[in-house]
Amino acid sequence: MVWVRRITITIVIVAALAFAGFNLFKQQFAMAAFNRTVERNAGVDRTADLPDGLHVYVCGSGSPMSDPTRAGPCIGILAGTRAYIIDAGAGGARNLGTMGFPWGRLEAVYLTHMHSDHIDGLGELLLQSWIAGARKTPTAIIGPVGTIEVVDGFNAAYRIDSTFRLAHHGIEVADPAGFGGTATEVELPPGPAGERVVFQDGELTITAVRVDHSPIEPALGYHIDYKDRSMSLSGDTVFHPPFIAASTNVDIMFHEALNREMVTAISDKLGERGLANGQKIFTDILDYHASPAEAARAAREAGARHLVLYHLVPPLPVPLIETAFVRDARSHFDGPITVGRDGMLFSLPAGSDRITKRATF
Repeated sequence: MVWVRRITITIVIVAALAFAGFNLFKQQFAMAAFNRTVERNAGVDRTADLPDGLHVYVCGSGSPMSDPTRAGPCIGILAGTRAYIIDAGAGGARNLGTMGFPWGRLEAVYLTHMHSDHIDGLGELLLQSWIAGARKTPTAIIGPVGTIEVVDGFNAAYRIDSTFRLAHHGIEVADPAGFGGTATEVELPPGPAGERVVFQDGELTITAVRVDHSPIEPALGYHIDYKDRSMSLSGDTVFHPPFIAASTNVDIMFHEALNREMVTAISDKLGERGLANGQKIFTDILDYHASPAEAARAAREAGARHLVLYHLVPPLPVPLIETAFVRDARSHFDGPITVGRDGMLFSLPAGSDRITKRATF
């Protein structure tokens, strides 16, 4: 019919003109979008609208295994206006920058243990803390025995870079007094249930807790209380009753998780293909991590209200795989279970029982 043909021709002409117009002005459109992004983000305090309370930034939910969607273990904490970081996995510092973490308020970094995936981003983190945070004193690094040696090594490795920063930006931006880190080692009482308050000021308490990641010793978890809100973080561990006891009635528990069936499948395939070293590594890691079901049991026995799985093994590059990863964990814990993803921000407002979750990127 004539009218159908006319409408079709009109649509084609309009589409062609729109396409031509977009191509003609696409640079202008792109710059306008870029400028809007700058206006929304550059120099903006993205914590300004957060309520007083405990806020947890998932800056790294991955493990040592290659995962294009997850950085190494890294958790940022905002307790009121005070900022902290637990572990410094590779890529975590960049994620914190993207998430709007307040570098200028960072008071200390806490390490769980000396495995490479928990410290391999420490150099980048210290650089961001120094330059982005405009530090006038070195960043405090608190962790188990071995922390001093590790921090001294990163300070030495980045010393040359620090001279370039000073030469380029000047003392106002790159004050040498703020470069690097200064380490403090935590020694817990002997025994599997050892714990110690490592920081206390007013309504904020940070407690280090011994966990079982044998043969890696010592290994720590942490419990943080701010006003009437609380969180605990396992670090790397098997199912460990002392950590559960230290997490009693916590609002939110972050627990590492390894799916043994999936890891065994990888190990078996490596063996089939003659890669004996890889097969042994994947077999060895089965005995010093907790499964998702064991993490769920830990949350239930502690009386936690929300469980977040992080330090995920193996990688979960496709969200659909998360269902298989969790499997029967939900039968062990009645509360919400979240599979951690980089960029998640959990907010626990003071004076409330709410726990909110949102993606920041």
